[in-house]
Amino acid sequence: MGKYIFLIGGLIVGYILRLIYARKSLISAEKMAKQIISEAEAKAEAKKKEGLLEIKETLERERREFERDTYQRRKDLENLEKRLSQREENLDRKLDVLERKERETEHRERKSIEREKNLREEENKLNLEKEENKKVLERLAGMSAEEAKKILLQSLEEEAKNEGALLAKHIEQEAKQQAERKAKEVLTLAIQRCAADHTAEVTITTVPLPNDEVKGRIIGREGRNIRTFEQLTGVDLIVDDTPEAITVSAFDGVRREIARLALERLIADGRIHPGRIEEVVEKIKKDMETHLKEIGEEAALEVGVSGLSIELLKLLGKLKYRTSYGQNQLQHTLEVAYIAGALSGELNADGRFCKKAALLHDLGKAVDHDVEGTHHQISADLARKYGESEKMINAILSHHEDVEPQSLEAVILAAADAVSAARPGARKESVEHYLKRIEKLEKLASSFRGVVNAYAIQAGREIRIVVEPEEIDDAQTAILAKEIAKKVEKELEYPGQVKVTVIRELRAIETAK
Repeated sequence: MGKYIFLIGGLIVGYILRLIYARKSLISAEKMAKQIISEAEAKAEAKKKEGLLEIKETLERERREFERDTYQRRKDLENLEKRLSQREENLDRKLDVLERKERETEHRERKSIEREKNLREEENKLNLEKEENKKVLERLAGMSAEEAKKILLQSLEEEAKNEGALLAKHIEQEAKQQAERKAKEVLTLAIQRCAADHTAEVTITTVPLPNDEVKGRIIGREGRNIRTFEQLTGVDLIVDDTPEAITVSAFDGVRREIARLALERLIADGRIHPGRIEEVVEKIKKDMETHLKEIGEEAALEVGVSGLSIELLKLLGKLKYRTSYGQNQLQHTLEVAYIAGALSGELNADGRFCKKAALLHDLGKAVDHDVEGTHHQISADLARKYGESEKMINAILSHHEDVEPQSLEAVILAAADAVSAARPGARKESVEHYLKRIEKLEKLASSFRGVVNAYAIQAGREIRIVVEPEEIDDAQTAILAKEIAKKVEKELEYPGQVKVTVIRELRAIETAK
């Protein structure tokens, strides 16, 4: 029993002690809670003050931005109002001007109508007066207006006939004097011109073929190959019954040589079509420049002249394919150089100068198809262009006695030219006249706007003209053909007919990459 009492007492004491400890813990917790609450309240108050400050600053900043935006918008509105006001004033002024012009126009129209009405009235009055005056004149003259007109016309016709007869007689006399003077000049030039070692009236070249089947390939489907070839080279290909041969015809020797070389290369290559033809012809034309230079260099080396420019050497080489009165011009030039060198040695003159002058004296014949003027004037201009002395230019100009020679070497050049021309059998004018006519025909066609190339073929019976497609359209092509035909009829003399063919070809080229 005592044991139980002791246990119960222990429990009561333990309970009391726990209550005491719990109360102390509660008091401590309440103190801590109060401390935490007070700290939290202090922090909240500080945060509250900071938040209020930030809000005030934000509001102040936004207020300032709002005021600034409002001020700027107010300015913009004021400027807009000013512009609108100015536009309104301008519109008012324009309306006033339009109204004033409209009133003036209506006023002018009314005046014009009144003036027109007055003019019609005046015209009617004048017609009536004219009829009355006509009747009075007919009554006084005793004849009608038609009879008077007939008499007046007869009088004017007789007067015109008399004046025409006098004018024709004057023109005839002047023409006779000019013809006599021109004939003397022509005879003088003919005597002084020389012949080379041989003469030839060659305007055709024969190209051999491996077999006659090649002719069909040269012609091409519907003739497209031969047309392309003739258009690019400016020659006339003659395909006839001659076995294993085709003829190239052209008055221009260089053009004929380019066509011959291109044709031989195409035959050897075997590929004959418009694209390949164009490629080969362009390649041959470039090679021909080098070939002409080589010919000029050989000719200059042969007579012992050095120091000529490349352009002069090319022109000298071009003389190989030029004939004058049926003779090869390069052979004539070399012969004059030989004779001039021999004469200068006999007369103790400058032999090198004489030979150089001989090489240059007829150089203008290489370009006289394209340049206006006599060949010796063109030769002198070329010599001046490439820095030759005035002494050289005088020698070139005086070899046909157009100017007085100013040096012994100039006299020697003229004498050498005359001696070379003294040998008989060289002069034949038929080819020269033919070539001059062909040159004039090509030059006339090339004078029109938009013409790129003009080639006379078929012995001058046809002229083929290639035009720029950007400048000449299809409708203008027919007009151009008619204009050229009319000009040929008006300015040239020719046997038979001349066919004018205008070719317009448009190409569009792109490269696939």
